[in-house]
Amino acid sequence: MIDVIGTDAGAPGSLPPWAQLLVKQADLVAAPKRLLPALQHWSACPAALRCIPSDNPLALSEALLALESDQRAVVLASGDPLWFGIGRILIERLGRERLRFHPGPSSLQLAFSRLGRPWQDAQWISLHGRDPAPLAQRLQQRPSALAVLTDPSRGGVDEVRQSLRSSGLESAYALWLCESLGHSSERVQRLNPSEATPSDLHPLHLVVLLSEAQEAQPPDQLPLFGLEDGVFLQHSDRPGLMTKREVRIQLLAELNLPAQGVLWDLGAGTGSVGLEALRLRPQLQLLCIEQRSGGSTLIAANARRLGVQPAAILEGDAMDELSNLPAELVAPDRVLIGGGGRKRRSLLKHVIQCMAPKGEVVIPLATLEAFAELRPVLEAAKYSVKLSQHQAWRGQPLADGTRLAPMNPVLILKGSAPRLD
Repeated sequence: MIDVIGTDAGAPGSLPPWAQLLVKQADLVAAPKRLLPALQHWSACPAALRCIPSDNPLALSEALLALESDQRAVVLASGDPLWFGIGRILIERLGRERLRFHPGPSSLQLAFSRLGRPWQDAQWISLHGRDPAPLAQRLQQRPSALAVLTDPSRGGVDEVRQSLRSSGLESAYALWLCESLGHSSERVQRLNPSEATPSDLHPLHLVVLLSEAQEAQPPDQLPLFGLEDGVFLQHSDRPGLMTKREVRIQLLAELNLPAQGVLWDLGAGTGSVGLEALRLRPQLQLLCIEQRSGGSTLIAANARRLGVQPAAILEGDAMDELSNLPAELVAPDRVLIGGGGRKRRSLLKHVIQCMAPKGEVVIPLATLEAFAELRPVLEAAKYSVKLSQHQAWRGQPLADGTRLAPMNPVLILKGSAPRLD
């Protein structure tokens, strides 16, 4: 039988009594080279104990396979041998029936224990030998806690920081750098976006990203246009479901915002487009309608972060809410339809009936079927129609360089009311 025991940096002295007994009774003990001196100078180490390094999995497997059936072996491994450890390789080469695993605390457990944060809701992702593109995709889901097992040979923490920056989410996460966990050189520190990566970075490190309700940057310090996605609060149950910065910029351009008038943002989501429109045109009267529960509270919170005040924020079905508007909001000059679902055709017809002279409606779409459904409605109302397709790419780290990661393409359908003069 081969016992594979997860250890910390203090092994073998820090092992529990039952594990120390297994080591003493073993005919062969394998351990990482860094642990061999401590093992050989261990006061309880039998004089005849044979110790070999475990750093070369192939050589280790051959040594274990050469044991007689009645001989015992112990493999000392870091943390949990079955979590990105040597356990998988040993199973592949030796078979499960010859192995017995005794896990120790994993690096993920140690990291969250140092931070004093429960981790049952945490997600994790490994970048070891992998393209970092999945990290950017995972970040768009806005997990509340994400542990990133870094690959020092491909950039380590700098790769994570670049992904955060290119995703526009630096302000949405606290980045904790955990180095050499469980060792005497252990260091855990938070890195702010403006701080440089430590020059003495230990190669054994991982990163923990914790979503936090940061105090918003003062509105007068925010850019006037093109706010980063991380500036906006989002729905906790649907993180990442918002109009991304690149599309938001294009939508604001297509809206051709007047200096004054009424803007409807229907299916407003987080309110990002309508609220940013108010920063550009403070005299606009903005109406936001969002059906999702808690939508009005979220939009109001984002409005405070941006220092703007919509004329009204309503929560419910847009068709129902539009029938009970105050007089000053009933005739929109500009309309953005970001939702509607199966009712979007009826919603667009209603918008056209309410539209002020020279009004314009802009509709972002994800499918060609939606375009085929809505364009005839605009044409039947004698609206001039414009269609454009937009796709952006964001730079993401790749080995020693940068790759362009595509974002989902968006169709933008725009209708302009017929001119009466």
